[in-house]
Amino acid sequence: MDLNALSDFALVAMNGGLGKASRASGRSKATLSRRIADLEEQLGVRLIERSARGLKLTEAGQMLMDRTEGPMHEVADAMTSAREGLSVPRGRLRIASPVLFSQLAMGRISAEFYAAYPEVSCEVVADDRLVDLVEEQFDAAIRINPAPDSSLVGRCFAKDRLVVVAAPSVPMPKPGKVSPVPAIVSTSFQAGNWTLDEGRLVLEPIPRLRLSSFLMVRDAAIAGAGAALMPQSIAWNQLTRGELVQWGMVSGVEVALWILHTSRRLPAPKVRAFVDFMCAQYPQGSLVLNG
Repeated sequence: MDLNALSDFALVAMNGGLGKASRASGRSKATLSRRIADLEEQLGVRLIERSARGLKLTEAGQMLMDRTEGPMHEVADAMTSAREGLSVPRGRLRIASPVLFSQLAMGRISAEFYAAYPEVSCEVVADDRLVDLVEEQFDAAIRINPAPDSSLVGRCFAKDRLVVVAAPSVPMPKPGKVSPVPAIVSTSFQAGNWTLDEGRLVLEPIPRLRLSSFLMVRDAAIAGAGAALMPQSIAWNQLTRGELVQWGMVSGVEVALWILHTSRRLPAPKVRAFVDFMCAQYPQGSLVLNG
């Protein structure tokens, strides 16, 4: 298949007509029309319906556009990178990030990244879904403890630990037996004991409040509603100020944050720059040290 013809077809389809595509590319309408006709002949199907009202993609044309739009962008990125010596990050960078991490960190991080790379336009979408990077046109995604995925690669940029905290006014149980405690839990809470510091303290949480955000859980704990299980980084400032007391750390559980991108895509300079930038934000590999 002629990649030039495919590129011209995509250009006409995205611009909605030969005239607009001609003005956008500087190529004549006759050249673009001939390239599309050649592509249709190669494939043996009609890709564009021509009428007095303009051009419209056929079903086959829409299918071809859907399947090739992403790869064509990748080819363009690769050619741009080659011309620039793989050195100049630029263009739109679209990132998916968990809601809580976005609220706590991504505003600052995206602003500092833009200051370092002013030719990159950064778009951060806060979403707890496992977005499809290719289908939804994301360049990268931040994920917590991601499952192995052969289509994605990346780096772990920080780790966190789960801890149980409470206000100083809430009495801490003594070690030695399973202790029921009033608890603030998430809406996804499942019954089970909290085992802290390799079994030094075992708690039976009795839910008093069920809240859908760790920020609400933290604030309820500060207000003295009970003990709460949460990532240490979320409560770090409050622990430092004495608004909360750490009762212990959950044994054998680690929270790892990764920055991922598609493995089949030649990483564009903007993607490589952002991965390196995220890792540089947490040089000790801990969210707590940057809380």
